[in-house]
Amino acid sequence: MTSATASGTPVVVITGAGGGLGAATAALYAARGWHVVAADLSAPPGGVGITPAAVDVTDTVSLEALADRVRADHGRLDALITFAGILGIGPLAETDPDRVQQVLDVNVMGTVRTVHAMFDLLRASSGRVVLISSETGPQHAMPMNGAYAMSKHAIEAYGDSLRRELMFLGLDVVLIQPGPFRTGMTASIRRRFQESTLPGSPFAAMAAVMGEMAAGEDDKAADPRVLAEAVWTAGTTARPRHRYAVKWDLGRRLLDHLPVPVVDRALTLALGGKIADRRLEMRREAADTLSAADAEVRP
Repeated sequence: MTSATASGTPVVVITGAGGGLGAATAALYAARGWHVVAADLSAPPGGVGITPAAVDVTDTVSLEALADRVRADHGRLDALITFAGILGIGPLAETDPDRVQQVLDVNVMGTVRTVHAMFDLLRASSGRVVLISSETGPQHAMPMNGAYAMSKHAIEAYGDSLRRELMFLGLDVVLIQPGPFRTGMTASIRRRFQESTLPGSPFAAMAAVMGEMAAGEDDKAADPRVLAEAVWTAGTTARPRHRYAVKWDLGRRLLDHLPVPVVDRALTLALGGKIADRRLEMRREAADTLSAADAEVRP
């Protein structure tokens, strides 16, 4: 791993640096003497040691332009950190396939494109790749989270294969697997679940229940600065681990160690009654709304 030398300050490119976990990581690297190229769909705020860049990870030309800028401005790239990503919430049987494709295009192919665009720079500096996965990546997928889980499972496979290729070139590849952290995405989780189903959807009650549960997790979510420290370690320590699991949800971790049929049965027992109750409640709400509307039109 290249460190600060007489040839210049070490440089890191961080995608998804416009907010949440990416912004916290960018601030930490800059505070500790690195020059940060903070990239997002809209250019993030700059600052001391931070150069903002507007980049679309679904656009190869945009990423190649970023690589050219890093090469021209700094002549080196010591680390690449790939935070850019979007959530994929909703029932898979009902979600528009184009939406699933969008999640995969940003989360998976966006990562692939970014590494590809930066590879020559990384190789020249013996740099390091830090891929942002999730606790969802190695775990069995849960209801209403299929598209996102698909993308993070793919990142796990991509990271393993990439590591076993680049290690022969002297480059490290590290996977970060965050649990729940306080970000803009988690703060809007209830609304996202509510908007994930179609009118009259048979999954509406499930979405409501899962949304409430996910929103409750935000109350116990960790500070983004904790994850930033883990990413700092992954990006700078001399001998990084292959993976860093950071603040995983204990319940999910325990469930994932049980046989799949046992977990399916547990989910049925834990969620079945709540979903049925919520479905009945929604029917009553719909009936009350209809009755109120009828009353308004009566002479």
